[in-house]
Amino acid sequence: MSTDTTPSSSVPGEDTRRQWHRLFGIALTELFEGAPWRVELEQELAVRSQLLDVAIIEAVGEGAERRFPPDLPDGLDNLRAHNLLTYKSHHEALNAWALDELIGHYVNYRKLHLNSEGKRHPSSAFGLYAVATRCPRRLNATHPLQPTAWDGVYDQPWGGQVVRLIVLNEIAPHPRNVAWELFASERDRLRQGLIHYRARYPNPTPGGHWALLEYLHLIYQREVSNMAYTMEEFLREAEEIAIDRVMKRDPDAILKRFDADEVLKRFDPDEVLKHFDAEERLKGLEAEDVLKRLDPATIEAWLAKQHRDH
Repeated sequence: MSTDTTPSSSVPGEDTRRQWHRLFGIALTELFEGAPWRVELEQELAVRSQLLDVAIIEAVGEGAERRFPPDLPDGLDNLRAHNLLTYKSHHEALNAWALDELIGHYVNYRKLHLNSEGKRHPSSAFGLYAVATRCPRRLNATHPLQPTAWDGVYDQPWGGQVVRLIVLNEIAPHPRNVAWELFASERDRLRQGLIHYRARYPNPTPGGHWALLEYLHLIYQREVSNMAYTMEEFLREAEEIAIDRVMKRDPDAILKRFDADEVLKRFDPDEVLKHFDAEERLKGLEAEDVLKRLDPATIEAWLAKQHRDH
């Protein structure tokens, strides 16, 4: 399991950290596309620069019916009208200071964003989220994480509020969790995310879903030496894993997609016939058709042998 210890020699610069945060925000923007919430990235909450990573804000009027997307990832089951989210990539540790900052963002947000009557929104209108790629072991040592019914999802009391804490390297592998899997630091989880992402968006368009995958590939390629291969190889490997899993679980699901004649054309006829005994090979053939293909001398020799034996 990945932990929250980062070697000092590999600590990234501010630009790298912000790049990860923006990609994470783009993934959430896609997730809520068409839903009655809008996703805002890097909100300025103070005169001195203080950026909130992501805000997921209800885009319907008060009292209107909420329509949740059908398959939100684990941990986003109870969205409020205003949902403030801080994110820590595999480069950063989620620690007590990060949660203190989130509470500070919450306070500033309530002061700056008033309702239609010029009053502050009630505290019940807010959801606070801390998403971390790696397990925050040091935080857990001093403030034990409070588990929920979902793997990798915790409800953490903090500063008079409850923060929903989501650890991406612990989330259950499932298509609904694709937005989390793409930002996990464990390679198997990332591959799983690619499989689920391709299934969710089978026809990615330039500048849209495909662009997110391309950016993720480029940044992983730069940071992780054993991932230094092409985008096509990156995606093909994920597809091969998906095919292998389907073949083990239900091979007919793959085979029924192909015409039998087209499949047989891929193999040498002699190799195919080796898998059948003589009787099976001759089924459906007329005796005359078989005899036409034999040398007369061979037929005469066989008949002579039959006369001798009988």
